[in-house]
Amino acid sequence: MSGARREVTVAKSSVSRRVALRSLGAGAGAITLLPWLSDEGALAFASLQRTAAKPALKALTAAQFATLDVLVDAIIPTDERSPGAREARVADYIDLLLSEADAETRQQWFDGLAAVDAEASATAGAPVAKLSAPQVEALLTAISVNERQPQTAAERFFVMTKRAAIQGYYSSEIGIHKDLRYKGNQVLPEFHGCQTVDGKDCPHCGQKAAV
Repeated sequence: MSGARREVTVAKSSVSRRVALRSLGAGAGAITLLPWLSDEGALAFASLQRTAAKPALKALTAAQFATLDVLVDAIIPTDERSPGAREARVADYIDLLLSEADAETRQQWFDGLAAVDAEASATAGAPVAKLSAPQVEALLTAISVNERQPQTAAERFFVMTKRAAIQGYYSSEIGIHKDLRYKGNQVLPEFHGCQTVDGKDCPHCGQKAAV
């Protein structure tokens, strides 16, 4: 994963995707981590990506989906390496997961979405889906400060959303093939390490040379 440099952004405290994946299980032990999609769900997710179809919501309402889509896209935005969570259909992935989850888990997510929208309305005067990009960034900064030991409903929901966003992104075609640059099982005649030490971008992993 040496080439996976995209920022999983939470304003000034952003961390690399590699670090985010390593710390996925750290802290917030009471937070429910969603399971992986069933085979049927995985096929449905692949179809959504392949056909670029409109969301066919199975668990979330349109308003809940809009809130979630804004949040995951702010957590994993588009950058110079690859498209972000919106293009990877991460909110659709989570909707599919919730459709396969038990009622208690779904309610936990519904309550979390409501809590984040309430926090947004209290601090910025509008629900998440109607906030500007800087306002969303400010909201995520505020609810991520206690990521390892979340105290409020909005803080706990941030942890849930970040974990599910990373899981969904790296289950997508974009995450696997464009961000990780996975090319399938291939015989390599020789292995090239990351070659950015001479001030040039690496032609093998895509790593940009330090400025």
